[in-house]
Amino acid sequence: MSIAFSPCPNDTFVFHALVHGMVPGTPEFEVTYADIDITNRLAARQEGPEILKISYAALPWVLDHYDLIPCGGALGRGCGPLVLVNHDGDVSPGMLSGKKVAVPSERSTAYLLFRLWAAQNVPGGIGETVVMPFDQIMPAVKEGKIDAGLVIHEARFTYQNYGLNLLADMGNWWEEDTGLPIPLGAIIVRKSLDTKSITKWIRSSVAYAWEFPEASKEYVMQHASELSLDVAQQHINLYVNEFTSDLGEKGYEAIISLLTRAANEGLVPERDYSALLKKED
Repeated sequence: MSIAFSPCPNDTFVFHALVHGMVPGTPEFEVTYADIDITNRLAARQEGPEILKISYAALPWVLDHYDLIPCGGALGRGCGPLVLVNHDGDVSPGMLSGKKVAVPSERSTAYLLFRLWAAQNVPGGIGETVVMPFDQIMPAVKEGKIDAGLVIHEARFTYQNYGLNLLADMGNWWEEDTGLPIPLGAIIVRKSLDTKSITKWIRSSVAYAWEFPEASKEYVMQHASELSLDVAQQHINLYVNEFTSDLGEKGYEAIISLLTRAANEGLVPERDYSALLKKED
């Protein structure tokens, strides 16, 4: 069976047991390590692996062909995307008016949150957005190629190393505005597959990761070669949490709230999300 997820520490930590044959009854897995922008596009075209990690923001485009798995993804608190700039003068939202901002994917949750936030906080709107792989955004901001960058993943822990400054935290804005956790990355499976079995496999992989946290360390660091062990562990601690094992009521509420609000603003297609809840029931 084929699966695609990012090489980030939270994903390799979660899926280590699954893709290394440590979960009983599973097939062998062919793993593709891919940036979220790539998996979002693959899912939209119904191409590529049978199991994918995508952005929750991309979910409305793929639900005719994929099911959402209620575990294995990234959803939590205090873990939202950040808007960074390369100066310590005016760091108010208004400074982004008419400016050039890099984002990690046009259908990323980060960009969707940013668009909702900017509509409320940036008079006149953003000038231009450009899509870049997430690991290229901070260098581009530092070098002045762009005016600001929307960053995800371990950038939360490392942006100070680039001499960058925080303009806004999309997660803080979302939590203060809604009281809900932040839905970031979703695990989806082709509808032709046995969704219930795959859900059990992924939950077992998460449970194994928590029970034997040292077992995945070599695998995690192999794919996080540019990160220190300390930063990789901070990444895992932040993004792997109770929602990784089970979205639960609050998780689904956060997902549906984000996508319904985005649909009302014309940013994503309108969908009936009651089917998501029925599948979990």
